[in-house]
Amino acid sequence: MTAIPPGTTELRGFLQLAELFDCLDDVVVWVKDREGRYRWVNRAFLLNHAFGVGAAEAGPHAREVVGKTDYEVSPPFLADQFRMDDEYVLGGRRIVDRIELVGQPDGRTVWSMTNKIPLYDGRGEVVATAGLTRKLAEPDAAVATLSGLGPVLAFLRDHFAEPITNARLAAIAHMSVRAFERRFQDELHTTPQKYLRRLRIRLAARALVTTRQSLAEIAAACGFADQSHFTREFGRWFGRTPREYRAHYSRRDGPVPNAGVEAQDP
Repeated sequence: MTAIPPGTTELRGFLQLAELFDCLDDVVVWVKDREGRYRWVNRAFLLNHAFGVGAAEAGPHAREVVGKTDYEVSPPFLADQFRMDDEYVLGGRRIVDRIELVGQPDGRTVWSMTNKIPLYDGRGEVVATAGLTRKLAEPDAAVATLSGLGPVLAFLRDHFAEPITNARLAAIAHMSVRAFERRFQDELHTTPQKYLRRLRIRLAARALVTTRQSLAEIAAACGFADQSHFTREFGRWFGRTPREYRAHYSRRDGPVPNAGVEAQDP
């Protein structure tokens, strides 16, 4: 745990119960200000980012994170994605039950579910963002989410590379297609197909940076019809081609420019 730095009195009310999150070893929790600087992180965050926290209290180590941005604690390609998320949430929107691969201190990646929300002051203005990422349990039946769409999200996680229709997802949810689409939109604030496209794009972005697979191989592995389809969808999200994205992060020379409209709906 860490004290809230001076000058962030607006956040004090939000963090009165924050110490409870230090009791959760498999849930990473954080609060960031409008500039993307960390203002509070839990013990699991420190462990996940390998800040040297063992059985001892997290306080001294948390001070190594507080005041820093993602560009100081994460690889550039992830920091850029995190900043895109922050800008989306600072607009008063939420990211709900998003499935993604999250890196671990030992180098592995694990399927996790992420939620991000805006934090408001007494005047109703967004003053910060808060996020929570937790590892998905196995087997699939154990995936429990606030939205109640756990089996559907688990299916998307395990079959994202396959053609998936709303009718197939509705059958998994034991609902009619119309009722399922309404429920998905209401609970996750996006459509099932947009959710699936975002999952594929984010996995492809990670593969571009962390593997030497060809663009055609990544396109096939991430569920795109072909390399051309992959390039079009990727460009809508990141504002550059997959080849440009890979070259950019192999140089590690700075953040991605502001993405287009499509990037505003994670």
